[in-house]
Amino acid sequence: MAWGKKKGGRKEPLFGLPAALADLRLTPADRIPGGENKPKKSTKSPAKRKTGESGDEPPRERKAQAGRSGTKRRSKSRIGASLGRMVYWGAVLGLWGAIAVIGVVIYVGAHLPPIQSLEIPKRPPTIQIVGIDGSILAQRGEMAGANIALKDLPPYLPKAFIAIEDRRFYSHFGIDPVGILRALVTNVMHRGVSQGGSTLTQQLAKNLFLTQERTVQRKLQEVELAIWLERKHSKDEILELYLNRVYFGSGAYGVEAAAQRYFGKSAKNVTVAEAAMLAGLVKSPSRLAPNRNPEGAEARARIVLAAMADAKFITDAQAQASIGHPSYNVKPVGAGTINYVADWIGEVLDDLVGQIDESIKVETTIDPKLQSVAEAAIIDELAAKSVKFNVSQGALVAMTPDGAVRAMVGGRNYSESQYNRAVTAKRQPGSSFKPFVYLTALEQGLTPDTMRQDAPIEVKGWRPENYTHEYFGAVTLTQALAMSLNTVAIRLGLEVGPKNVVRTAHRLGISSKLEPNASIALGTSEVSMVELVGAYAPFANGGLAVTPHVVTRIRTLSGKLLYMRQPEERNQVVDPRYVGMMNAMMRETLISGTAKKAEIPGWPAAGKTGTSQDYRDAWFIGYTANLVTGVWLGNDDNSPTKKATGGGLPVEVWSRFMKTAHEGVPVAALPSTQGGWGLSNLAQAASQVSSPTLAAPVPASANNGGYRPPPPTRTNARPEAAAGLDGWLMDRLFGGNR
Repeated sequence: MAWGKKKGGRKEPLFGLPAALADLRLTPADRIPGGENKPKKSTKSPAKRKTGESGDEPPRERKAQAGRSGTKRRSKSRIGASLGRMVYWGAVLGLWGAIAVIGVVIYVGAHLPPIQSLEIPKRPPTIQIVGIDGSILAQRGEMAGANIALKDLPPYLPKAFIAIEDRRFYSHFGIDPVGILRALVTNVMHRGVSQGGSTLTQQLAKNLFLTQERTVQRKLQEVELAIWLERKHSKDEILELYLNRVYFGSGAYGVEAAAQRYFGKSAKNVTVAEAAMLAGLVKSPSRLAPNRNPEGAEARARIVLAAMADAKFITDAQAQASIGHPSYNVKPVGAGTINYVADWIGEVLDDLVGQIDESIKVETTIDPKLQSVAEAAIIDELAAKSVKFNVSQGALVAMTPDGAVRAMVGGRNYSESQYNRAVTAKRQPGSSFKPFVYLTALEQGLTPDTMRQDAPIEVKGWRPENYTHEYFGAVTLTQALAMSLNTVAIRLGLEVGPKNVVRTAHRLGISSKLEPNASIALGTSEVSMVELVGAYAPFANGGLAVTPHVVTRIRTLSGKLLYMRQPEERNQVVDPRYVGMMNAMMRETLISGTAKKAEIPGWPAAGKTGTSQDYRDAWFIGYTANLVTGVWLGNDDNSPTKKATGGGLPVEVWSRFMKTAHEGVPVAALPSTQGGWGLSNLAQAASQVSSPTLAAPVPASANNGGYRPPPPTRTNARPEAAAGLDGWLMDRLFGGNR
């Protein structure tokens, strides 16, 4: 025994890790078998091991029971811990989700206008164009009909929209979770977007405040605004706003504008079938517009009728009656030529009133009856003869002698081509430019009976010839102009000076650039139809300058006057003596010259034909004291026609239009010379005329002094009226071959 050590001496207390390890004992079972560490066999008897005297191994029964109870305790603790963790993390995720939702709402709301400024915006401005009789001709801008109260509509009209767009409209709070879920399920089943979940309130919010872009941010903004609208307005107010603002295609906003556009009636008077068609348009206005896709619109209307019957808004019998016998009266798509006038007005509107921020009414000089006659004349003539003469387009401008445009046709079909050939296009006028050459000659001292030679001529290597290669020798200026003799026009143009001819044309109203060369007499410089017709107006009004115009007044829909055309100071640009001479000369064009097919029974008229190189353009500008009208026919690609001349198709169109335009109008004489230029001598010469063609009597109403030109002295047969002398000469001038 060691020194100082007593049996049973005290033990020092242990703390921490030593205390935890103090009772730790290893049994043989804890050792790794094999080697030096292999446990020795126990020397104890089986009874001792069984009774567990040593205390190293508890009985098996107790051990199993203890194991089972421990397992249960551990399982319960694990389940409790899992539930706790789930509750904890659920709370954490819920908190962060709420924070994220709040953040998104704040972010989306920050990109909206301030709530206090969210007022229902004004309707987009429209331009209402009316004729001289006050009738509506066309509308421009976003066509919006008058606001119409919900109580004034037939009850089935708003119900048609509710049935197909938002069946739960009166039960949701701006967004419809049930509708969204239903749409989601439907789209999943169809593997695509076949149904939307937007409510009428959401659609209204989008139409009023947002763009049409498909983004998550826009959708979230739509939801916020829908909830705001529901808090600010009643359900009926929202529905009324929706019906008056939703887009129906073809530029129509609101049910009133759509009903007028498609059915020519007020929304108050639409039938059940028409109401269903309007409701069906909202899904795809451009694709289902009934004036463009009647089959698609009708098929969609049948779906709406079925939805109305399913919602018990109408009876099954009403639905079947509307499906079986629809009463659609769809107006055709806007192809009317009045749209060319509307486009022209749109171009000049900014100069007249500047930027507009409210709807306006534009009062015009257009006569709807004459516009219809002009349109029919162009379309019918082209339908009958476009293939024969290879002519695809035509244009017509008719104006009063003071420049007020009464009718304008810029092409045969506006829906196919919006290019305005009456205003925008510039073409060679051919011989219809010659009056400016002859007027210049008269102003330099010549007279209608001045003689000039119709004979071959050479200008710096250029040898212009008449179409028939025949010449008439000495002819009067009246004869040369009536028969459109090109060699005389060339001589006359060189005699008076091409620059002076250009000055004369500009003085009378031509604004296009003109080249002062020898060929100017044949109309080789391009001009627009409206300026050429306007330049003829001084011959019809006694020599006064005019400005072609179509707008007389512009007002707001409330009646406020924004613009009124003031009477312009009309300068005398042609001496009345020369006006009378020119009228007498161009009158002969209709009697015995290239336009002898033109006629207006009882009315004195005058004018000039024109045909450009290779028969590319055919013109006739003719006038009375009542109207100045020009007609052009040709092709947009400037390709040659099949010998269409000014004395052919254009004269036929002009005659048809002018005959109707002058029905019931008191006959008036063209301005004539007072004192004349030696009328007694001319009358004496006229009495000796032997040619049956040139000796046709002049009506007394012509008031041109009784002057008739003497016939050509040569025996050569003169060219036919539509022989196209100027066309042939232009070929020679520019190297064309026939």
